[in-house]
Parts: sequence; structure tokens; C-alpha cells
Amino acid sequence: MSQVLNLWQKTTNLPVVGEALGTRAFSLVFGQKAPYFFSIRPRFTVIEPNHAELVIKDRRRVHNHIGTVHAIALCNGLEAAMGALAEASIPKDKRWIPKGMEVAYTAKAAGDVTCIAQTDPEQWVSDNPDLPVRVRGELADGTVVIEGEIRLWVTSKS
Repeated sequence: MSQVLNLWQKTTNLPVVGEALGTRAFSLVFGQKAPYFFSIRPRFTVIEPNHAELVIKDRRRVHNHIGTVHAIALCNGLEAAMGALAEASIPKDKRWIPKGMEVAYTAKAAGDVTCIAQTDPEQWVSDNPDLPVRVRGELADGTVVIEGEIRLWVTSKS
């Protein structure tokens, strides 16, 4: 099991801490490992192989000039979700690095945004090093405010 998935399970399953504090603890540790992501203060809510979710709270620090969640903050959230998914999904004998991102902004991000990253299990065992990760950001009512793909380069460690 990957370090990220192991840490997620430990922090969210501690009976003394509880799931809400466990997700907060995990999110803080993840932000320390990749400090740039901490700028959006992501709150992870789901981490499992082939699926990760986090929430970007609607607050002034992530706003643009019109008072909605800034496009780059959204991309930062999508990349953080993708990174957690990749770490939870990748076979032990492989490594990954982001290769590119293409997104479309589909609606104003007025509210908390849930950033979602998804893959299919067979993508990780393919011999093709190009691995597309589907990403999207949604408001609480299901409105998609950003969607796209982050391409990874997945190779053998040896």
C-alpha cells in the first residue's frame, strides 16, 4: 500500500480523532509534503485507488477580481487531487510525473468547489506511459465549473 493511502487510512480511521479531524490532519500533512498545494488549503474527502476528492473552500484568499474562486486555484486543487490519486493508485514498480494539463472553465465558481480526479484500474498496468487522469470541479449543486484532463508520464522505476 502506498504511503499516501496508508496515511489516509490511519488518519481517517483513528477512533479518538474521528473522520473530520482525520481528514483535516491528512490535509495538513499533504500540504507540508507539497507546500504549493497548501496555498488553497485543500480538505481531502476521498482517497482511494483511481479516485480522489478534495474541497476548496470559498474564501477571499482564493478569489479572483469578481469574487469567485480563481481559475488557477481550481487548477491547483485538481492537481492536488490527481497527485493523491496517483500515489494511491500507482503500482510499486512504477513512478509518475505530470506531463500536461488541459482544462475548460465551464461556469463561475461561486461557492465551495469539490475537485475530483478519476482513472480506471487498467490504465495503471498498461505498457503505454501516457496516462490521462480525468478531472473536474463541482459546486454543491452539481454544477461543473472546471473539467479536463491531466496527463501523466508513467514509467518503470528500474
